Amino acid sequence: MKITRDIEQLSPGLNPVMTIGNFDGVHLGHQALLNEVVTKAQRVGGESVVLTFDPHPLAVIAPQLQLQFLTTFDEKLSLFEQAGIAHVICLEFSTQLAEISPDAFVRDILKEHIGVRELCVGKTFRFGKDRAGTIGDLTRLGPEMGFQVTPILPVQNAGEIVSSSTIRKRIQEGRVSEAMRFLGRDYTIGGVVQQGEQNGSAMGYPTANLPLPDDRVIPPNGVYATIATVDDTPHQSVSYIGTRPTFHGTERLLEVHIFDMESDLYGKHMTVGFSEQVRGDMVFSNATDLARQIKDDVRHARQALGTHAET
Repeated sequence: MKITRDIEQLSPGLNPVMTIGNFDGVHLGHQALLNEVVTKAQRVGGESVVLTFDPHPLAVIAPQLQLQFLTTFDEKLSLFEQAGIAHVICLEFSTQLAEISPDAFVRDILKEHIGVRELCVGKTFRFGKDRAGTIGDLTRLGPEMGFQVTPILPVQNAGEIVSSSTIRKRIQEGRVSEAMRFLGRDYTIGGVVQQGEQNGSAMGYPTANLPLPDDRVIPPNGVYATIATVDDTPHQSVSYIGTRPTFHGTERLLEVHIFDMESDLYGKHMTVGFSEQVRGDMVFSNATDLARQIKDDVRHARQALGTHAET
């Protein structure tokens, strides 16, 4: 997959079929849109293109907001590639870009630099200064600029439109299994395993500790059935998010206990996929009571993940 970050290096491509957006989460709705782009590009012997932005436009337009995302930019690129996209054009979003009128955006970027043949976007797509441009404007400008506009209907799950905001809400409420049905995969958080206080090891449940990123949507404190991926190998696991109140902790972090694994993971990158919430956070009077609860958590997590081996 080709990645272009400098618009000035672009010249009109061969029959580009493209879409535009931020694509946070690359959820089932986004995936349907990307699939349409790839299919149409193959049909005309053209190039499938995604035009996206980095940083997120809201980070520039409303820097006071504490933005939290479903995916990192690198994760989005990986998901675009998995969807079969041939070319990602990433524009650096700036105050200057935010001032471009809808007509100028279509003329200067879509026509002059990209040479788009067909543009696939959702019916609620907005673009240009103050998000003033609509799909109606694209339909009006398309014939003048030599490209076709194809509106794409939203994807629904159980009667609800799949959207990034809906998924964020599900995750923030701990409903990670519902979020999975909107994403088409587990919601994941990644990081480098750090040295911990060894409380888990002392109880017979060693954990890998990960810091929680400020710019990601984080499930509420509690215990989850998870899939931890290390060195491209997935492992069933049970994970805890919280401050460890039983041990009077203050820092909120992610602790991961991988089933049937004793390897030293310090310094390794781990990705944790959240499959199901097991329980909320609890305070225990002593480590013995906590260890007893962890044993029960492991049993529930194994069942949730489809394994029933006893610990």
